[in-house]
Amino acid sequence: MTETKLSKGYEPRDVEAKWLEYWEEQGTFTAPAQADRPTYSMVIPPPNVTGSLHMGHALNLTLQDILARFHRQQGRDVLWVPGTDHAGIATQNVVEKSLAAQGKSREELGREAFVERVWAWKEEYGGKILNQVRRLGASVDWTRLRFTMDDGLSKAVREVFVRLYEEGLIYKGDYIINWCPRCHTALADLEVEHAQADGRLHAIRYPLADGSGGLTVMTTRPETMLGDTAVAVHPEDERFAHLVGKEVILPLVGRKLPIIADAYVDREFGTGCLKVTPAHDMNDFELGRRHDLAVVKVIDDHGRMSAEAGMEYAGLDRMECRKRIVADLEEKGFLVRVEDHPHSVGHCYRCRTVIEPAVSKQWFVAVGPLAAKARKAVEDGRTAIYPRQWERTYFDWLDNIRDWCISRQIWWGHRIPAWTCQSCGEMIVSREDPKSCPKCPGKLVQESDVLDTWFSSALWPFSTLGWPDETSELKSYYPTSVLVTGFDILFFWVARMMMMGLHFRDEVPFQHVYIHALVRDSDGQKMSKSKGNVIDPLTMVDQYGTDALRMTLTAMAAMGRDIKLSEDRIQGYRFFVNKLWNAARFALINLPQDGAGDVLPASADLDLRHRWILTRLEQVKQENAAAITEYRFNDAAMGLYQFIWHELCDWYLEMVKPDLPGAVQAEKGEAQEQNKAESQATAQVCLQTVLSEVLLLLHPVMPFVTQEIWNSLPARGARANLAAQPYPPARPGQLDEQALRDMGLIQEVVVSVRNIRSELSIGPSQKLDVLVRCREASLAEVLSTNRETIVHLARLEGFQVEADLNPPKASASAVVQGVEVFVPLAGAVDFQTELARLEKELNKAAKELDIVTRKVNNDDFLAKAPAEVVEKERAKARDIAEKQSKLLALRERLQGLME
Repeated sequence: MTETKLSKGYEPRDVEAKWLEYWEEQGTFTAPAQADRPTYSMVIPPPNVTGSLHMGHALNLTLQDILARFHRQQGRDVLWVPGTDHAGIATQNVVEKSLAAQGKSREELGREAFVERVWAWKEEYGGKILNQVRRLGASVDWTRLRFTMDDGLSKAVREVFVRLYEEGLIYKGDYIINWCPRCHTALADLEVEHAQADGRLHAIRYPLADGSGGLTVMTTRPETMLGDTAVAVHPEDERFAHLVGKEVILPLVGRKLPIIADAYVDREFGTGCLKVTPAHDMNDFELGRRHDLAVVKVIDDHGRMSAEAGMEYAGLDRMECRKRIVADLEEKGFLVRVEDHPHSVGHCYRCRTVIEPAVSKQWFVAVGPLAAKARKAVEDGRTAIYPRQWERTYFDWLDNIRDWCISRQIWWGHRIPAWTCQSCGEMIVSREDPKSCPKCPGKLVQESDVLDTWFSSALWPFSTLGWPDETSELKSYYPTSVLVTGFDILFFWVARMMMMGLHFRDEVPFQHVYIHALVRDSDGQKMSKSKGNVIDPLTMVDQYGTDALRMTLTAMAAMGRDIKLSEDRIQGYRFFVNKLWNAARFALINLPQDGAGDVLPASADLDLRHRWILTRLEQVKQENAAAITEYRFNDAAMGLYQFIWHELCDWYLEMVKPDLPGAVQAEKGEAQEQNKAESQATAQVCLQTVLSEVLLLLHPVMPFVTQEIWNSLPARGARANLAAQPYPPARPGQLDEQALRDMGLIQEVVVSVRNIRSELSIGPSQKLDVLVRCREASLAEVLSTNRETIVHLARLEGFQVEADLNPPKASASAVVQGVEVFVPLAGAVDFQTELARLEKELNKAAKELDIVTRKVNNDDFLAKAPAEVVEKERAKARDIAEKQSKLLALRERLQGLME
């Protein structure tokens, strides 16, 4: 027999480090770009260089790694590209905070020195998250590591910008954008996070210029009234039709404003009159363009009132100005009333500062033509989105898309490749840095803005493969096979990659998009540091091992359903790791040192135990492959869990113990001796086959423990690479439906006996006799043929099968598949002692139920206790009542057996 190399307990830390190093040394995950094999490719959603791994990353990486490892097993040439994103605003903020701690600012350093400082920070800390990705076992091709600001990607970014500019799809113009006064940059619509806030609605009277009355407008932002350039009413609102074309006086300012009519105005909201501030409201900006209104900017880039706001207010913080304006309006009789008004307020997604709509000169991508192509590609099935319900969300967004503001007023990022001549104003957009103005000797100055981080990320599927050069990687691996990502960046990233991929490669960037759900806490709440409910993946890896975490996330990753995660779940799958480990140790003790051979006997030559487990193995192989291919990750994980824990370990290993040398010795020779050598050899080859193929099936989900066990299998050779092995071959000849039916009968009989033992507190060491009344000859034959297996599993003294038999009166019974199972109880159960125990249990249950019932019927308790506490007590009452009912039924049954 083999000397097992597996320790008594599985210790993940050393094992994981060892195999990570081994796979990298072997180049296991380096894609060869071979033309003679089908390819499978993915790009990692590039995490920010500032980031650290959270549970969403862990889920995303686990699912991608399962796909990568599975498709390698299928014989495909797999490329999984790793990389990180420069994360413009986020990274700049981190470095600015570091400088602030030293009493410095980026302005003091200057642009060039500051950017050098950020690069130095990236070199020192930017690899942190990649090391965390590595620890999760991600089988990426580290030789093709990319960064969104490396030389190759920078070349791609510039090429895309210039080409879009030449095609008229990139332009610069005055437009209202979302402005962050803290980060001092424009934000795309998607970078604004909206949150409900308790606001106030101010009713303000604007007097008519002719002195004949006035109009009352309502606003949550009275400070912006200083920039009003009109008051608007609905053209069909009869209340104000006679006033259209007249003028009102802007309170506090004295400026005359026209009264205009526009269908945008909501007649039902407030007074039906709308103040129009084109410089500080998205909708007002469009309304102002339609009516050729002036744009008066009264809030500057720092969130303070500008000179345009007037001397009294210039320099005030916008929130402070609001208070001053309200006080002044009230003092001068213009404030009609103030109402509470909860409303949605936009915040910067990075620093949480309230954003300020502002008109400024920015760079935009005219996305209309690009969006149309991106929509059609999903519509006609060239790219499929899973789950399918996300397609509608994708379409809705593309149907209502605005031009994409791509300029950011920060220093860290891809600087916009545009230069302006200071003398003649000529603008040059170029692939190469221009030396001089083509029209005059004037000095060229480069645009100070950088591109939105998502601009470079939008090119990720093809820029990482070497575009704009026509590389072998691009030819082999584009379009990629699948993108696995979270729904929160469906628009930020997925839609934009679709636009750019179709425009510059004339092909979709990926054939499938799999949108995974959120990982929440056990109560379904979003994880956040402020709530204190964050589960750190690296802490879980340190405590339970990577495989336990990966198996937990996979088993819970039902398509379209959020994951409610708890540490207990992860601990539970750590027990599964141990179960597999112990099963492998048992097998290794009982296998020959040189292996049991690779040739299985013909199905007809095997007894039911082996035919059953090999049939189930074939089914699991088919089901597992289908589940992973269809992104039913939870079905794949739970199918393997069920097979390994309940069928392989709980049933098959127990059934074959009598045939194995180690177990025979442990059972002191109780197993039958007939055909011992032949039975042993058959059991060994079947056990080795099942264990080997189970390790292959489970490897994509739990790579480390499976590799460690694989390396200990006999005749595998030292450090055999499980990650390079093919998927287990199909053996259709082993499929035996009759074996499943026959084994199902045996299992039900054994379980019925075990249930009787449990119910009547008969210990496992107490040998029992079982009588079976079975009138169907085929079933009787199955039971008789497999008598030894039933006796062994149910721990019986005797087992008798007859068509007609009369069991003793004092017998417990069960019926399975029409077969009657009787367990004579004489000598096995002390009825009086058992009845006394039941009375004691019933008395205890009655007292407990009385206490809980009085509590849940107490009006004072119901009024004061939280709803969840009340429900907990009611559930407790139901559980006790159910237990009481079962005890009463058992007592009645025992009393009936004694009559």
